[in-house]
Amino acid sequence: MSAVRHCPALFITAPASGQGKTTVTAALARYHRNRGRHVCVFKTGPDFLDPMILERASGTPVYQLDLWMGGEEHCRHLLYEAAGEADLILIEGVMGLFDGKPSSADLAALFDIPVLAVIDASAMAQTFGAVALGLARYRDDVRVTGVFANRVAGERHYKMLAESLSQGMPSFGWLPRTPDIALPNRHLGLMQAGEIGDLEARLERAASAINMADDNLPEAVAFAPLTATTAPLPHLLAGVRVAVARDHAFSFVYRANLDLLHELGAELVFFSPLKDTALPLADSLYLPGGYPELYIDVLSNNRALADAIRVHHDAGKPLVAECGGMLYLCQSLTDAEGKRGAMVGLLPGEATMQKRLTALALQSVEIPEGGLRGHTFHHSRLEMDMAPSARGVCPNSGPTAEAVYRQHRLAASYIHWYFPSNPVACARLFQP
Repeated sequence: MSAVRHCPALFITAPASGQGKTTVTAALARYHRNRGRHVCVFKTGPDFLDPMILERASGTPVYQLDLWMGGEEHCRHLLYEAAGEADLILIEGVMGLFDGKPSSADLAALFDIPVLAVIDASAMAQTFGAVALGLARYRDDVRVTGVFANRVAGERHYKMLAESLSQGMPSFGWLPRTPDIALPNRHLGLMQAGEIGDLEARLERAASAINMADDNLPEAVAFAPLTATTAPLPHLLAGVRVAVARDHAFSFVYRANLDLLHELGAELVFFSPLKDTALPLADSLYLPGGYPELYIDVLSNNRALADAIRVHHDAGKPLVAECGGMLYLCQSLTDAEGKRGAMVGLLPGEATMQKRLTALALQSVEIPEGGLRGHTFHHSRLEMDMAPSARGVCPNSGPTAEAVYRQHRLAASYIHWYFPSNPVACARLFQP
């Protein structure tokens, strides 16, 4: 049996979204990386944008930890593997510490990881201590071992904040309120790492701006191996070549999804719908989500690639499309300002971007290949002239029930699938 592994770890969370968790996590990752430490970072819950930033900050791949999409054993395996190679594990939470089912608190408690609470102190003084105390006392099984002040006006302000903390609640440090370390965002969250031209400079400034109360690593956490021995995945996709769209318009893909396709035996080749006029030679096609609405003219004018995708589909080859990938396959896509462009035209649908969020939910769905889990998060409305073959179910009894559309070997939905939730079903989707 594998031995327990010990590694310093921190679960970085906050009382709410928008407190600056990603900025602080990225700053800490770069801070420790600059001191020669191997930092492994995870992101809690479904997210594509934060991990892009955290990968740049840490220099290592970032994976999701999600108790519902991936399950406890999947999370345990990821943490155990990281503990075998890292000097420090950082986990960025999702939303507020106790928000959602499962919550960041549930994950931290399950693996007994000490919590660092990031609090936006920009409009706060002594209440800072009250918020920290409330987070620390709300659940007995969650160990809030320190607090980090974000967007602080200066030394005097920070001293006031630190003095408000209850005895036994240490102040971990602080970051100043300055625009040159903030991370720019848009309607789905942070901007993609590759779109922020001065990201490296921002990360370095953030790492340098951290005022740490203690330069020592946090306490070591014991990470246990899997509770049961698991058999290696069968190579159900051996010899299968999967073409994956990857550029600024199609970048919302879990690293674990690509890893799983590799583990199943697939060969992955990448192409850009923004630049390429032909598909690479492939047996199956994967169109993940992203920001096609920002590139309507480019995608609409690339008729050669649209024709190639239709040829792929007409040949009866598998095609999996998620969210933005599905919108790209529709008849047209219109942005929030009214600009309309013709898309590939495989699906009889018209997609229109909205000014507000139209769906945010976890989803599970049963399809002929098996049950899959994932999430939906989009700002568009779709008018589709075909009946769905299945609909998702929200595990928290929410009303969101995203449609799954099937046409020959095409499977399309707003749902971003998490392939490790069912490797066999995933393999069947891509098998020729």
